[in-house]
Amino acid sequence: MGKGGTGSETDRGIDRGIDGVIDAASPTGRRPRAGIVVTGSELLTGAIPDRNGPWLAERLGELGFEVAHLLIVGDRPEDLADALRFVADAGAELIVTSGGLGPTADDLTGEVVAAFAGVDLVLDEDMQAHIAGILARWAARTGFGGPALEAANRKQAMVPRGAVALDPVGTAPGLVVSRPGGPLVVVLPGPPRELEGMWPAALAAEPVAALLARVPRAQARSLRYFGLPESEIAATLRELESQLDLSAVEVTTCLRHSELEVDLRPRPGAEDLAEKLAGELVSRHAKHLVSADGTSTDELVARALLDGGLTVATGESCTGGLLAGRLVDRPGSSSYVAGGVVAYSNEAKVEMLDVPAELIDRHGAVSPQVARALADGARARFGADIGVGITGVAGPDGGSETKPVGYVCFCVTTADGQVISRDPVLPGSRSDIRERSVDLAMHLILRAAGARPPSP
Repeated sequence: MGKGGTGSETDRGIDRGIDGVIDAASPTGRRPRAGIVVTGSELLTGAIPDRNGPWLAERLGELGFEVAHLLIVGDRPEDLADALRFVADAGAELIVTSGGLGPTADDLTGEVVAAFAGVDLVLDEDMQAHIAGILARWAARTGFGGPALEAANRKQAMVPRGAVALDPVGTAPGLVVSRPGGPLVVVLPGPPRELEGMWPAALAAEPVAALLARVPRAQARSLRYFGLPESEIAATLRELESQLDLSAVEVTTCLRHSELEVDLRPRPGAEDLAEKLAGELVSRHAKHLVSADGTSTDELVARALLDGGLTVATGESCTGGLLAGRLVDRPGSSSYVAGGVVAYSNEAKVEMLDVPAELIDRHGAVSPQVARALADGARARFGADIGVGITGVAGPDGGSETKPVGYVCFCVTTADGQVISRDPVLPGSRSDIRERSVDLAMHLILRAAGARPPSP
């Protein structure tokens, strides 16, 4: 997280540098600011999490904007209007909204943005015809149609005068609305699939393209570490600040997937300084470095397995298939994921993965010995090169003095005789322990796959 975050040091991150990154073309010495306003009362009640705000913030940062505010408001026109004014008063040159473009009475974003821009709504007949074609196909499939559908069509085809209308990905068009004196407003639908699908068209719209032409791209550098406390990066930065003026580089840290992500964003002209700083951070903490270019662990695991011509199989107990799900989440994973078994009960461990019953009786289901048997059993069952076994006490009950809640046993075995095992006590809630178990298992797979020479 960057400035303005809340929480403990471990989840808040460290933010060093100037208040906004310098735009070489800006007399104020700051990158153009952007704001995001997400609408939807269901987001405020907690019924569903917001996916659009973080996605848009990442995209805008990649384009070179300083994202100053991300606001969530309910489906109330006065709250949306207040949010637009607030972000505009904060100096944003671009506002991106999400949601409120549908056919129902509470979908009022277009109307509110029109008032914000000081224009009225007009019927876009071409868009009305385009939406009518989409709705006709839907009506033919579902049997719904008639006046209600026609009214919904007309409502969605009403656009602020002078706006650029973006073709729907679903049924709702997007909008690019120019406000005299700024900011430019891009209005996108709420469903993430539609919003993300419309994003390229929004960037290509002439007003947005003209704005982007004068925004210097952020040459961000990302480093990933595993097993490194945030305090170590903070100490290194304090030491380097005594030797170098780092004010031209914004440094943020964030914990995600049990990894410490360090992002360096230089102002234009400070790219060499950012590279020097990155080099120091890489060399001083090389033992814990996962990647020096931001490549994710999931990508590294996929590459290592593919490059080595290796396959992996899983035998999971406490993680209940989460590791297999993580592995197959990537397209093309069928090339290297042989299969997996969720062996939750002792009977399943014995019958499905050939874990000896006497081994469980002697050492317990949660033990390094059983984790090793799960790994070997998964590898044998699926004929894989790498087997992974996980068994643990995820809690909140079931722990003991010798095997407390959070005690998880891991083992990775390979066809050529490697055995990599761990049995840490992981902190957090039941879901935390299970997720952290998957994170650690991914790193153990990476180690096992990377230790093998690539196939000829």
